[in-house]
Amino acid sequence: MLSRVANSIYWMNRYMERVENYARFVGVNFNLALDLPPDVDEQWEPLLIATADHFLFYKHYDKPTKEDVIHFMTFDKRNPNSIVSCLYEARENARTIRETISKEMWESINTFYLTIRGTSPDDFRNMDHMQTFFTDIRKNCQLFHGVVDASITRNEAWHFGRLGRHIERADKCSRFLDVKYFTLLQDTGTNGSTLDLMMWTAVLKSVSAYNMYRQTHRALTPMNIVAFLILDKLFPRSIAYSVRQAELSLYAIAGSIPERGHTNPAERALSKMRSELEFTEVEDVFKMGLHKYLDRFQTNNNEVDNAIFDMYFGLESEKLQSQSMGQTSGHFKSQWMN
Repeated sequence: MLSRVANSIYWMNRYMERVENYARFVGVNFNLALDLPPDVDEQWEPLLIATADHFLFYKHYDKPTKEDVIHFMTFDKRNPNSIVSCLYEARENARTIRETISKEMWESINTFYLTIRGTSPDDFRNMDHMQTFFTDIRKNCQLFHGVVDASITRNEAWHFGRLGRHIERADKCSRFLDVKYFTLLQDTGTNGSTLDLMMWTAVLKSVSAYNMYRQTHRALTPMNIVAFLILDKLFPRSIAYSVRQAELSLYAIAGSIPERGHTNPAERALSKMRSELEFTEVEDVFKMGLHKYLDRFQTNNNEVDNAIFDMYFGLESEKLQSQSMGQTSGHFKSQWMN
């Protein structure tokens, strides 16, 4: 498989996962707004800070109002991470590799894109309408991933797609937890209060984890919630589960298995991160500090992403693959995002 094809598959899946997670980020505050006391204002800036989009936001907007934050994260084409921008990039990646993906995949992503493109921000009239809109986005993303799993042979293409999806999911799960940290209400002495518990519950609901969490834990405590979203090996949106799935696909691409050790720098970086998660206790997370731990994980996750890029998508890997196939290396455009 050419590097440019693998790169497109990898980023197509990352972009689709990012679209779903940005819809979920907005769901964090929608869920929280339903439970907040009337004398407490909604907080929208934490979403921007947790996603590292706040610097770009303040270049175009004065204040993080609900309307401006939602527009920036959803429709603003000046934001490369907005839902519209990511969906466009996902569709463009799919379009360039239509011979590699299934017909059903292309129809799913193309229909989704045309639907969102035809939606105007002016269509929103009330909160219920907005919630329905973001719920539909999540469902369309889940439909796409379901089509992928049901229509693609478990070959290199499928593994590159799963690798991208889970690298992105692990990163965004860590940022969901960081939304709680960056929420300004933490400075009002609400830690351990009913309000603090509402915020943790909103995070669980926003990653579709509330019901599964309640089957595992009786009490809603910060320590249990953090343990569930970071360290649980069975919940499909936890960090530990996502990293493990990414590791399995990365090794499958090289035709090796994790138990026999790494064979390249990308495998080494990902296995090291998975091993650290596997031997981490939730007490270790709180001892270090939740935000500091998540920040370090995000840095490590970005380093894994860099290693994957260097190993499989960079100019040198493209050149070597093309030479081995007796072809001339073509122009390669990296789709790199922070």
